[in-house]
Amino acid sequence: MMIRFERPVSRSAYLARRLASLAFLLTLAAMGTHRFGLIVTPAFVALVAVAAALSALSVVLALIGLQRLWQVGAEGGLAALRALLLSALPLGLVGAAAYAAHVTAPIADLSTDRMTPPDWINPPAANQMFLPPRDGSGAGALAALSAYPELTGRRYEGALDRVYHAVTKVAAAERITITEERGIEKAVDLEDTPLPGKTAGQTADEAPAETPEIGPVPLQRPDATEMGPAPRGDVLLQGEKRTLILGLPFDILIRLKEEAETTTVDMRVAARYGDRDLGIGNRIAQSYLRALDAELLGIAGD
Repeated sequence: MMIRFERPVSRSAYLARRLASLAFLLTLAAMGTHRFGLIVTPAFVALVAVAAALSALSVVLALIGLQRLWQVGAEGGLAALRALLLSALPLGLVGAAAYAAHVTAPIADLSTDRMTPPDWINPPAANQMFLPPRDGSGAGALAALSAYPELTGRRYEGALDRVYHAVTKVAAAERITITEERGIEKAVDLEDTPLPGKTAGQTADEAPAETPEIGPVPLQRPDATEMGPAPRGDVLLQGEKRTLILGLPFDILIRLKEEAETTTVDMRVAARYGDRDLGIGNRIAQSYLRALDAELLGIAGD
């Protein structure tokens, strides 16, 4: 009589494959929707956390399946191996974030000017949900002194308008979207702007004379000593940037200040969500400032 051996089936291995596939697809969906701004960062973190929990469970079940394969030759070895491979993405994201949080300083808001960080034109506001809120008072900018001593502002021996054009050009190249500006009139050359009532290329003598129905009322010139010197404000550019792969949002402020014959450039980078930026803010600032140095090569000061 011929005896036929039937291999047992490891149900844990096949269940591990199903859980790992679900976690993998959930992670891809979370990454794609967050990258293009369809969901906010707290929702993205929650989805990845759920996917990581499913992946951790699938790893345990896959190991049980491999043990059954080794002991009794149970079917499911390939399913268990596939589960381990699919679990690498969600577990890898969580592991990378945990490692970055361990090795980087707990800073979410940093600036090249530690003493007087640039003030936001419109302070960023975001619903943190379950994430710990960041410190928007500038304490993070002061704490960055010891964490990132190489992060410093720039001073260029050039006119404000030239540096402004370079700043906006580099911002576009670095995928920084400028959303608000203040004091831009100080950086724009208005010499070629036509006066009201005449077209471009028309001189003052050629401009048509118009007599207003009601003329201006003459007033006494104010005393210059009482008014004091006219303040020269800073040029501020506020924008945002998303990281290339995960689309993590960061708020960015660039300040230009004209001093004598030089122009100083300071930068502030803040994570929009959470109480730390995992070192990404420093990389954004360093990348931008190096690109600005290359754009203004030859006029950088000490």
